[in-house]
Amino acid sequence: MADSMLADVLVLLAATLLVVASLRRLRLPPVLGFLAVGAALGPHALGWVEDTETTSTLAEFGVVFLLFTLGLEFSLPRMIAMRNEVLALGSAQVGLTAAAFGGVAWWLGEPAAVAVVLGGAVAMSSTAIVIQQLTEQGELNRTHGRLSFGILLFQDLAFVPFLALAGVIGAAGTEYTLTEVLTAVAKAGAALAIVLAAGRWLLRPMFHEIAVSRTSELFTLAVLFVAVGAAWATHAVGLSLALGAFLAGMMLAETEYRYQVEAGIRPFRDILLGLFFVTVGMQLDPRLLAHETLLVTALLASILLLKAAIVTVVARGFAGGWFKSLRTGIVLSEGGEFGFALIALLLQNRLIGQELTQLLLAAITLSMVISPLLIRHNKWLARKILRESGPAQTELEREEAATDALAHREHVVLCGFGRVGQNVARVLEAHGFEYIAMDLDPFRVRTARQAGDPVVFGDAADEQVLSSVGLEHASAVVITFSDPDRSVRIVESIRRLRDDVPVLVRMADDTRLEELVAAGATEVVPETLEAALMLVSQALIVLRVPVGQVVKTIGDIRRHRYSLLRSVFRSDKAQLIDGSHALREELHTVVLPPGAWSIGQSLDAVSARGAEVSFTAIRRDGIVGRDPDPSTTLREGDVVVIYGTPEALEHAEAVLLAG
Repeated sequence: MADSMLADVLVLLAATLLVVASLRRLRLPPVLGFLAVGAALGPHALGWVEDTETTSTLAEFGVVFLLFTLGLEFSLPRMIAMRNEVLALGSAQVGLTAAAFGGVAWWLGEPAAVAVVLGGAVAMSSTAIVIQQLTEQGELNRTHGRLSFGILLFQDLAFVPFLALAGVIGAAGTEYTLTEVLTAVAKAGAALAIVLAAGRWLLRPMFHEIAVSRTSELFTLAVLFVAVGAAWATHAVGLSLALGAFLAGMMLAETEYRYQVEAGIRPFRDILLGLFFVTVGMQLDPRLLAHETLLVTALLASILLLKAAIVTVVARGFAGGWFKSLRTGIVLSEGGEFGFALIALLLQNRLIGQELTQLLLAAITLSMVISPLLIRHNKWLARKILRESGPAQTELEREEAATDALAHREHVVLCGFGRVGQNVARVLEAHGFEYIAMDLDPFRVRTARQAGDPVVFGDAADEQVLSSVGLEHASAVVITFSDPDRSVRIVESIRRLRDDVPVLVRMADDTRLEELVAAGATEVVPETLEAALMLVSQALIVLRVPVGQVVKTIGDIRRHRYSLLRSVFRSDKAQLIDGSHALREELHTVVLPPGAWSIGQSLDAVSARGAEVSFTAIRRDGIVGRDPDPSTTLREGDVVVIYGTPEALEHAEAVLLAG
């Protein structure tokens, strides 16, 4: 028995590794890979893995962690700031979509309560796909992006009663009545209010005490206890495990420890979540779907068209025209992870038949597969449908055009846009020098571009990328990566293209100094030796050595490649600088939607409400203002760039949005 289970796990891990890695290259969500592995290896296809009680139990815990993570994404301050879009627009979208598809399911013979849950499953959209794609395209702050985000927030709330309903009608061996259903939904609503209050007044002090201990294991154990304990609590009162986990995530989302919670839970979530989607994929019968291709295609088209039409109509008043409301409808036309969770609960309790399950899962999966294409081309599709013509360039295209124009002027090329690269960029800006930065961290690139910085995603060691950022017109290149191997490759690539441009390289220490100089670096700046030089200069000044002599001494040491400072006795336990990760401050952008508390308020007023961060810039109408005056008044649509620890950033965002 144990050998068989181990073999099943090995087969699933190997197949999932190959499929998910392929999907990553195609920039498709990994959930599709998990579903494909389950469908291919499950009992309806190759039959290599059986759907056993053990895998089902583990998959149920996968649902728990999926919904716990989704709950962490909930933002009460943003919901308050966008209350009009969330409550009015979101309720109309969820209600009408659930009624339309639920009515069809009831007409086909499903019980009324089951039909309502099925309608709710189809009404949900994929938060992960929509937010990621809109952010990459620079459209999250546009009208259709803001409306889409508001609807997604309401879907998070609406999922709670749908989940409660699925739990009560799935109770084994019982007959449910209308009173029991309404009672379950009322319990879910009461639980929602309780957990939001508990997150603010109970969990925050508890996690504060745990965080003070600085024990990561204790923090992870506390997170697991809260997630599993909340799931058990709701199950004990007759609701589902998944509901408790989702509410627990919402509780912790209201604390400043959300990011650390997500990091601690990620290893457990990813493993069990993958197994959940694999077991869902096992329910798919490829042969049946092949015979029902036309029916699956018709159901897919119905989901996409009807959801898009409903959103377009209800968003018309908020968007100010059909064009923007249609773009919102196209963005939200796909299915989502919440739909999978609801269908899985119905399937586990045998409340829906296999054939209907097959069709729904296939249609929702396909809608998620094509959703990145629909979202990427939402503007073009809306123009075609409405037969309108408009501005040729999107915001992303305008940013790319501006960057391309900058590449043809004299500028500085920054290789790396981490802490050091950003500091160099700020000083260059202060002195009136333009720059283009490159980095391989997609989140950092997106955030920087949103704040108005000319940063592109690319490998600085690639000669074609160097050419595209205008190395030909560069007056200097600054390499800020701490990895010496990468720096050597970058210097070599630069010298193959240009041998006359100054190249400055940052290093953590002096171990590869000669190698970098031999590769063509003009200057190499070892951090440890420069820190020693600063101490030396300050010490000499304190000892009343003339300033001119101090400057001459420092210059001589640099000219001789720090030879005087490099003759040291090394420790046998030498560690990297900042091994404790004490430098935790980072930049973060907050977009002010209509209804945000801080609109009309000054930065001083925001700080007075407890926002303990630095306001480094404000982007307004495409123009970036650095180091804004504390008396600056904020406006709707402003992108506020703040700097501080993750906890301080979380609190400051709550103040900006909800006061």
